Amino acid sequence: MARRLSSLLLFALALLIASVADAAVVEHTFNVGNLSISQLCQPDRIITAVNGQLPGPTIQASEGDTVVVHLVNESPYRMTIHWHGIFQRGTPWADGPTMVTQCPVWQGGNYTYRFNVTGQEGTLWWHAHISFLRATVYGALVILPRAGAGAYPFPKPDKEEILMFGEWWNANVYDLHETAFLSGQPAGPANAYTINGKPGDLYNCSAPNRTSAYYTHKIEVRHNETTLLRIINAALNTPLFFKVKDHTFTVVAADACYTTPYKTDVVVIAPGQTVDALMVADAVAGRYYMAVSPYDSAIPGNPAFSMTTGTAVLEYVGAGNATVPPVLPPQPDYNDTATAHKFLSNLTALVLPGRPTVPLDVDTRMFVTVGLGVSDCLPDQTMCNRSEGPVFSSSMNNASFVLPRTTSMLEAHYGGASAGVYTRDFPDRPPIVFDYTSAASNNATMQYTEKSTKVKTLKYNATVEMVLQNTALIAKESHPMHLHGFNFFVLAQGFGNYNETAAVSQFNLVNPQERNTVAVPTGGWAVIRFVADNPGMWYMHCHFDAHLDLGLGMVFEVQNGTTADTSVPPPPRDLPLC
Repeated sequence: MARRLSSLLLFALALLIASVADAAVVEHTFNVGNLSISQLCQPDRIITAVNGQLPGPTIQASEGDTVVVHLVNESPYRMTIHWHGIFQRGTPWADGPTMVTQCPVWQGGNYTYRFNVTGQEGTLWWHAHISFLRATVYGALVILPRAGAGAYPFPKPDKEEILMFGEWWNANVYDLHETAFLSGQPAGPANAYTINGKPGDLYNCSAPNRTSAYYTHKIEVRHNETTLLRIINAALNTPLFFKVKDHTFTVVAADACYTTPYKTDVVVIAPGQTVDALMVADAVAGRYYMAVSPYDSAIPGNPAFSMTTGTAVLEYVGAGNATVPPVLPPQPDYNDTATAHKFLSNLTALVLPGRPTVPLDVDTRMFVTVGLGVSDCLPDQTMCNRSEGPVFSSSMNNASFVLPRTTSMLEAHYGGASAGVYTRDFPDRPPIVFDYTSAASNNATMQYTEKSTKVKTLKYNATVEMVLQNTALIAKESHPMHLHGFNFFVLAQGFGNYNETAAVSQFNLVNPQERNTVAVPTGGWAVIRFVADNPGMWYMHCHFDAHLDLGLGMVFEVQNGTTADTSVPPPPRDLPLC
């Protein structure tokens, strides 16, 4: 018996050693600098990009690998990179949001991001987390199963393609951000939507060959071939509908979490979210448009958005005359909330052995309003017209978040010096209970909010349940709420004011979708639950950059556990200084 036990232990040790030996170090250098590019037949424009690419380079790793990225800032702006969806367990200094986990990298400076991708598989992405620079500083981050594509919990596809959706402005996005902040007025809408950095050929452009590879992304397929589409919405402010003429999808993952296969002819994806979908090339051989169009969830519809369509081309190999125009799929109406909600609320998790399940015992319950409002001009908003009263703002539980200026929040947390950097009084409930989604509540008194830097402190390993309630203040709108450092389970979502008695009976505690970004329904609510088992300072915010700058965010301060492995480690030596 002892010999058998010894043999089993040796076998288990051998498996562990083999697993560690298989793990690799995936290393990249990101040179962030100027790129000259022409879009929409405009003169060449200088943008900020990584390694001279739009989108930037794809990082591909396998589960368990260590990713090392050397950021070299050759741009004219300060810079940080956020690894969207990566847990950063043990590496909170690598998360990236400016002034939350680090001071930004100065012009001419550098910083090395190092993190592990253990326990994660699927499609994530990376982007700048300062100013509006993520409009052009972004790229894909793909994590394969340790055993390769054959270990997918769905039929192995014949090929894989990354589709990154974005927004393009015929302007300097850094200047747009500065003007919006200084004036207190939101920036205008994008001029175009892009697929893999290209707007497609439906925009008014005088180029002699508008469907050239320069303007339009193309994917080639063979008949009956299955393609895994790794879809990422990197747009700054716009949820998108995605369709391919005469083709359907089977969704198999969202935010790098496997889902029960879900068949659909439209993918709805908010900024920050990812979707993995299988597409079979089973149409008549030809050329078809892949199209993205905006979902305008706001009621009333304001501010303006670009009522245009970005396209790429799906082309069958041997389809014949490549000059024949592709066929455009019918797109949902811009304000088709029913289609958006059907897609976003019908995904469920694929429950697999060893994967996290819904925690049933809750330690901390929070009810948090998310929405727009107004606030007084800050002293450094020098273009504010103070004679006209408050300017646009946004808040969570009427606390409009402001980033600290001189010390990052994680440095203050680690050094036990939070005074003057942040306060630990983010409220568990709004200061006033009101009819959150009624137009009658939309008055100047209810719209007003004050600026602050408030955090919610959580004990290590506490289970948190948060109700996210949209309001009608200024406008009802679907806000994509992203949580750094964690995934969460979406237990339920609906429209109107949250009613706990009615909602609890709808909770999915068996296989709810697991995400890092949830699109709270327009004039509605979503209930999420997560375990705070990752010590550090973790940003939660709206992934509309226009709203983030207005204050639609807060930070969770997760306390250390009882061991070194469950505590925030010392900062790396090259952590940028403010």
